[in-house]
Amino acid sequence: MASRRMMLIAGGAGVVILGAAALRLHSDLGPARAPWRDAGKGFGDNRLDALSYAVLAPSPHNLQPWLVRLEDEDGLTLFCDLDRRLPATDPQDRQVVIALGAFVELLRQAAAEAGCGLEVEPFPQGEPYPVLDERPAASVRFIEGAAKDPLFAQILNRRTSRTPFDQARAVAPETMAALEGAMRPGDGDFQWTNDREKLEALKKICRGAWRIEMETPGPRHESAIYTRVGERAINAAPDGISLYGPVMEAAGALGVITGDKMDDPGSAAYDETIKFYNRNINTAMAFGWLTTAGNSRTEQLRAGAAWVRVQQAAAGAGLSMQPFSQALQEYPEMAAVFEEMRAFAGAEAPACVQGLFRFGYGAKEPPAPRWPMETRLIEV
Repeated sequence: MASRRMMLIAGGAGVVILGAAALRLHSDLGPARAPWRDAGKGFGDNRLDALSYAVLAPSPHNLQPWLVRLEDEDGLTLFCDLDRRLPATDPQDRQVVIALGAFVELLRQAAAEAGCGLEVEPFPQGEPYPVLDERPAASVRFIEGAAKDPLFAQILNRRTSRTPFDQARAVAPETMAALEGAMRPGDGDFQWTNDREKLEALKKICRGAWRIEMETPGPRHESAIYTRVGERAINAAPDGISLYGPVMEAAGALGVITGDKMDDPGSAAYDETIKFYNRNINTAMAFGWLTTAGNSRTEQLRAGAAWVRVQQAAAGAGLSMQPFSQALQEYPEMAAVFEEMRAFAGAEAPACVQGLFRFGYGAKEPPAPRWPMETRLIEV
């Protein structure tokens, strides 16, 4: 949710207008958050029950790029919705594969909670390069018997925090070290720092990457077109970047904040967007990063599992977490920062940094909007 300061961008008169309008406007995102309430209610099929949790997985720009086709009585095939990618921001589809991996991991956890195991075959028809195509990302079979995963308890508590963190609360080394326990063999390597000098170096990398994204037309435009401002827009399309709350309702109604204005380098909305994210970056109390030995599609899927498991573990520890993926994006304008981040992490090719996250203690946030599970099923 956007801060009040973000709205104070139209001068004194604008502040008065927004303040008055905000008293009359509010956000009711009940429909957009219904999938969080419906998860696990029982759909008469173990696969659907597990899928009701899997659709809550994180994804770039919250685009939810999964499509599922049920197979026989105990199987399903996972595809990428090719219309839900970010070709300018994620030109090699690496981040979307990570999202699919998070989806599979939550599917596995939910299935295990009901006593089912999963047999997963990644990319059964081959790994697509340089971008994804219509071939499946995974073939999944439900089988009897599986140990429950303690991280399942955090599926509904997992959040991506987009607010500043408490600068008076340090993140203890033992808290960060405990997150390493969420990693499983083969999922990659999770490293972290709360060292002041290293934090400042990473904050500088993140600020530089964020400015490059905002100054590069293609990636900036992708963020703008997927920005949903206010209740009506979010409930109508519960994906993308959601801006809501009384002040945002007023700002949207008055046209102070729109996707088009955020896409305009000459606008106040554009300047405030940069400041808003820089404030978040500057309040990071720890950083963590996830690397894999290589960068195959299967390793990207496994990285997605690690990504969401670390976030669940953070939720269980009371930590707030936000990914900062800009420095890991692979379009030409970001190349220097990409290499700077790789050097910081000591990830020499073919190793790849798959995720970068800030940690701290922030305000408790509501769940992000989601499309209902049934919209992600392929009819046969």
